Amino acid sequence: MIIGNFTYDTARDTYTGELSTLTVAARTLVFQPNEAKGDKASKQPHYRIVSPATGGDVELGAAWKKHSDEGREYLSVTLADPALTQPVNCAMLGPNDSKSFILVWSRDNRKAKTA
Repeated sequence: MIIGNFTYDTARDTYTGELSTLTVAARTLVFQPNEAKGDKASKQPHYRIVSPATGGDVELGAAWKKHSDEGREYLSVTLADPALTQPVNCAMLGPNDSKSFILVWSRDNRKAKTA
């Protein structure tokens, strides 16, 4: 399910777009490069996800660069909110054209392990 549409700014290395679900109406998100990432072995995310606000940016998640089994690059995205019982995991895919990307989410249908 597509929950967001984004454009990529190569000069700033940022993704900017809107997240929209049944409970979130068009919230602007910006994927900003994480200056603390450091070397490739670091577990720090490649991007911090923020939403611009009047008093300053609000951090809502993080994203890591990954490669699919087919070799396509994508972003593994984790969004968090105090109102949620757990973080939402999704993926930034694209490009659909030269600079358009989509944020997709799918329900985890794996059965819970029983003790």
